[in-house]
This record gives sequence, structure tokens and C-alpha cells, in this order.
Amino acid sequence: MPIYFNKDIQEFHLQSEKLSYIFNILKNDQLGHLYFGKRLRHRESFSHLYTSIEKANIACVFEGDLSFSLDTTKQEYPSYGTTDFREPAYQISQENGSRISNFIYKDHRIYKGKSKLERLPATYVEQENEAATLEISLYDDVIDAEIILCYTIYEKISVITRSAKFMNHGRENLNLTRAMSMSIDFFDSDFEIIHLSGGWARERHVKTRKLETGIQSISSARGTSSSQQNPFLALKRPETTEHQGEVYGFSLVYSGNFLAQAEVDYYSVSRIMMGIHPFDFNWLLESGESFQTPEVVMVFSDQGLNGMSQIYHSLYRTRLARGNWRDKERPILINNWEGTYFDFNDEKILEMASAAKELGVELFVLDDGWFGRRDDDTTSLGDWFADKRKMPNGIKGLAEKINDLGLLFGLWFEPEMVSKMSELYNAHPDWIIQVPNRRLSHGRNQYVLDFSRSDVVDYIFDMMSKVLCDTSISYVKWDMNRYMTEIGSRTLAADRQREVAHRYILGVYDLYDRLTSEFPDILFESCASGGCRFDPGMLYYAPQAWASDNTDAVERLKIQYGTSFVYPVSSIGAHVSAVPNHQVGRITSLETRANVAFFGTFGYELDVTKMSVEEKQIVKEQTNFYKKHRKLLQTGTFYRLHSPFDKDGNVTSWMVVSENQKEALVGRYQVLAKPNSGYERLLLKGLHNELEYEIEGMNGSFYGDELMNAGIQLDQVIPGLLQWGDFTSQIFKLMCRSK
Repeated sequence: MPIYFNKDIQEFHLQSEKLSYIFNILKNDQLGHLYFGKRLRHRESFSHLYTSIEKANIACVFEGDLSFSLDTTKQEYPSYGTTDFREPAYQISQENGSRISNFIYKDHRIYKGKSKLERLPATYVEQENEAATLEISLYDDVIDAEIILCYTIYEKISVITRSAKFMNHGRENLNLTRAMSMSIDFFDSDFEIIHLSGGWARERHVKTRKLETGIQSISSARGTSSSQQNPFLALKRPETTEHQGEVYGFSLVYSGNFLAQAEVDYYSVSRIMMGIHPFDFNWLLESGESFQTPEVVMVFSDQGLNGMSQIYHSLYRTRLARGNWRDKERPILINNWEGTYFDFNDEKILEMASAAKELGVELFVLDDGWFGRRDDDTTSLGDWFADKRKMPNGIKGLAEKINDLGLLFGLWFEPEMVSKMSELYNAHPDWIIQVPNRRLSHGRNQYVLDFSRSDVVDYIFDMMSKVLCDTSISYVKWDMNRYMTEIGSRTLAADRQREVAHRYILGVYDLYDRLTSEFPDILFESCASGGCRFDPGMLYYAPQAWASDNTDAVERLKIQYGTSFVYPVSSIGAHVSAVPNHQVGRITSLETRANVAFFGTFGYELDVTKMSVEEKQIVKEQTNFYKKHRKLLQTGTFYRLHSPFDKDGNVTSWMVVSENQKEALVGRYQVLAKPNSGYERLLLKGLHNELEYEIEGMNGSFYGDELMNAGIQLDQVIPGLLQWGDFTSQIFKLMCRSK
């Protein structure tokens, strides 16, 4: 059991193969933090790691004791209002107006494995010995309330998960005004913060800044995790690079409003906390009720940023994603959206599907426009029945014809939204998120259904289930195209209105859970105006997500590169689309578009019937290539080699390596050609030093140590293998030479 309790001095040590996490019970019976980082051998006491500074002008906990102040103590889950002037992890408002609480250690339990979180997605184990869990009970006898802090440490990977559960055992009502999932105090502030920021069509760009005194944070208050900020934050040492040095990662398994915050105090102690955003949040805890916070996944790597990412990839691909499709090779799909938009009928769809089948595509996805009277984006959301004008035999008839061609069939839904011009809205105008007597703002001519209401979720489940039961559907694209405004529910009491945003997300999770349980053979892909809800919470239900509505190959370099900081290649929806690109107007070669999209769940988003004979032959070669290598691409170890966010940023490269290190694929991408650029080489990673590799298209063979330290000499690559010019790319295929 990798969790120790030094009873005499009241210390906890969570230890895995490469990681240690140590904290103690302080003299006031709250929890203090001692260490998080590379594995330490266990010993009977870590008291030498505890520091308490006696300073003037500080508030002290005990009268007459000037040596103990929470203001100068590193803590695990700090409270509000008792000698610590930094922001707390939680705050509880009581009926008498007090916001002061004193939750102290009561007891704990240690057990093998990992428990599920109530109504929330979370990482899991398949065997008990994969992980161990520590639950700490903290109790406040004045308000008769309890907090359970939950820690799980995985044995083989450097991961600790944390969450908190609040329980009201008393008679009076309590109001949670702040309930973060985790908090940790580091010894110093010599870090740089890394986070993933952007906007629609430029999601998850990598941002790096120095950690400074005061508060620095990223957040979303849009009702979703958002494209503006991703629920992820990392701290790295200034000297840390992609492949060397220390880095700490924090990732929130949640899809709603969040806050990730770093606070540096006047002694350069860094406090990191993460959880549901306290802005516009309050949760009423009546007697006997409880509140569970989402899970934070904490990662430590001493092998640089790429080492951190590989830990997240391994965990999220195999112990967050679930279901029948978790480990399956994903089908090559074609989506009709950019090929037809709303203008299609049976004949056009079957023409596209037939042509796609000939090119090696395996799944046809019918996107927006198949339901109600959906000719544009002003109507019919919520009316999930086929438009017989476009499909006389309904979705079932079309799906059967698609299946007869030898293709799987997939369908687009946007279940969380409604149009005012719809049967659903006419029948239930009270079912949308709204505030009485206030104007309703819209996004994309649509409104958000009130998923905090179980009757709304039940109705949508019944509508979707009818379509999925009646039709042979293998794939569902679940879209969500607007943020929340005028947040309120017609059914919740006044003192629960600030619960709406969180209850909404719980409703989304409930619908996902019911659909994936009822239809386990369907591959679900999450989408939210592209990447506006690309987060671990979604990955729990849908093993892949549409990374961005921006399908331009050059823009996708940054998007997919940034996404890879946390999320595995198998989760990144990446398609080849038509040119000029519909988002930026850029013209790139069919080869480069595919070479970028290969490093994701691969597909096409165009009208293949409009392609030339030469282009169709290229597509055939691409689908054959992906089928041959998709297992490696989806399950291999991913390495970032050159960043598009570097000062120059003209070259991006990355690679995947098989588990046995005998096979690898390398992608190299050049944005603009440069004249007389000099000698260039590409240093690889993750190969076996002693193995001898052949590179397809190149003469000779190369040992792993040579390729990783001397690299591929690009100026010596044989003519025809390396393309020159703007927006060019190459895929290098490495195979271990058989002896």
C-alpha cells in the first residue's frame, strides 16, 4: 500500500514508483503541506520539512504563541478568516451571518483502489492494486459539518487526484460560497506558468509567463470550460524544457465554470488552487445534504513538459476515457458539413457517401440540417425528427442505404439547445435558461435548454433514444454552439439560482451517462463550436472531441500542439477540409492537410465528388496509410520536437513511437520557405539507443542514438522525399531493421 501514516507525529506520505506527496496535521489540527515532487524514501519523520516563521505583525492562532500563524504556514486546504490572509480553498456562510469555520482533523481511512465521484466524471482503476486512496475527515463541531478530502495516488504513474466533499450534519442551512477541489502551497515561487488560451478557431494556444507576487489566474464564467481558457495549468522551473526539468501539472475534470489560480505571498510561497469558479456560485446545503467537488488530476514530471504530457496521455486515454471505443481503432470518417452545409438531400448524401467509400472512408457522418425544417441556423433545434422534405424515408431509410454501401453511419445532434422557431419551444418556452422580466440574448439564433431540470433532460433523452433505437447509428457528434447568458431557472427557488450553472453541467453529464450506457456500441464525439468544451469531463463520456472548427492545416499546428499538452492523440478530432480553407482562406496541399490531421482521429470534411482524379488517388493513399498506422498513432508515445510557439515558429515537428520502440512516425511541417537557409537536422526522441532503424524512402540505416543525437540531416535527404516551399510537410516512417 503506497500510503503511509506516521501516527506519532501525524504525517501522511503518499508514495508511488516516482512520486511522493507528504502532508501533516498541524498543532491546530488543520492540515499542513510538506512536500510534492520526486519520490522520497519513506522515513519515520519528515518533521524537518516543516517550517514555521516567527515574524512581527502577523496574526497568531494561539494566544501567547507567536510561532504559529497560518499566514506563514504551508497548508493543504486552507480556510477563511483565521490568521491566513491569502485566498481560501473554501468558504461557508452560516445562518447567523458568520463566514468563519474551523474544520479540524477527525479521522482518516486508507484503502486500495479508487471510488467513483457522485454524479461527476473522474479517473478510475480497473484493478484495486493500480492505486490507493486516502480520505481525510475534517469536522467543525460548531456548525456540525464535515469535509472529506479525497486523495488517490496511482502506483505506476506520477499522478495524484484530489477532490472534496462537503456534508451538512446539522440542523441549520449552510451556503457554500467557495468550494475548490484542491489547494497546495509550494515552498517558493521560482516558476513559470503555462496555460492554454485562445478563442473560437484558435483554441489552446500555449501561453507562458513568469510567476509574480500577487494573484494570477485563468478562468471561465461562460457556462462551459470554454475556448478562451482550458481547465489546465502547469508550473515549470525557468530552466525546464520540453524534455528536461521539473514541471507540475493541474487538470480539472470538469466542463463548466472554473478557476485555476496561483497566488504568491510576501514570502514567495506559491499557492495553487483549482475548482469551480466561485464567481456567481453558491450552493445551499440543507440539513443532511452534501456537495461533491470535481476532481483535479495533479502530475509531476522531472522529464520536462513532454514528460508531463505523456503522463496525462496515458492516464486520460486508458483511465478516463471509457467504454467499447476506448481501445478500438477509430474509423476514418467523412462529415458532410463543409461539403454541403444545410443544402442537401438523400441523393446528394448518397452520392458523397458512395464516392467516399471508393476512397477508403469507413464512416459517413450527416451533420446539421437533417431535422425539423432546418434550412438555416434560425430554426428547428430541439425537434429531433427527420425532415422528410430532404429524406423522404427518414433517417432510418438513409442510414440503411449508407450501410448498404458498406459504410457506418453517424449523426449530428445539438441536444442542449433550442430554436424559438421549433415545436419544442412553442410547447415549452419555460424550458430555457432565463430570468423573469429580462431580455433574452441569443447566440447563433439559439437558446440554452435548462438542463438543471430533470424533466428537460428526460425529454431530450427520449427524443434522442427514439432516433438511435430506430436507426443503425454507429457514431454521434454532440455539438454545443453557445455560451450561457441570463442564467436562471424557472423551477429553482430564489436562494438556489446561483446553483444553475453547476446543475446544468450535472444535467449534461446525466444525459451523456444515460445515452452511453443505453447505446454502448456508439462512438460519441464531443464538440462545442469546435473546441469550446475540450476538457477532461467530456473525455470521460466521449473518447474523442472535435478540436476546432478551424481546419486550416497551418492553424491546426498550433491548436493540436497546444492540445497535446494534456490530451492524447486519440482524443483529437482532426480532418482534411477543402481549400481555400473556409475559416482563413488559405490554400495548402492535400498532402499537408492530411499530414497534420494524421496525428489525431482522422477524417475528411469536404465534398469528395468535386475532387479531381488525381486528388482522389491521393486520398486513397492517405486512407490506406492511416489504416496501416492508426494503432501506432492512437496508442503510441507522443513527443513534441519543434514548437510553432517558438520565437520563429516556422517549423513544427512531432512524432509517435510504439511501445516496443520498433516503429515511429515523424511529422515535420514548414510554414514559409526560406532562401539559403543553411544546414538543418531533425533530432528525434523516444527511440531505442541500440536498435537500428530504416527510414522509408532513404538509403541506409541509422541507430537510435544517432537519430536522437545527430538527427536526420535534412539537407542530405534524397530528392523527392523532402518537399520545399510554403506550407509543406513530410512524414518520416521509421521501422526497426530486421536481422
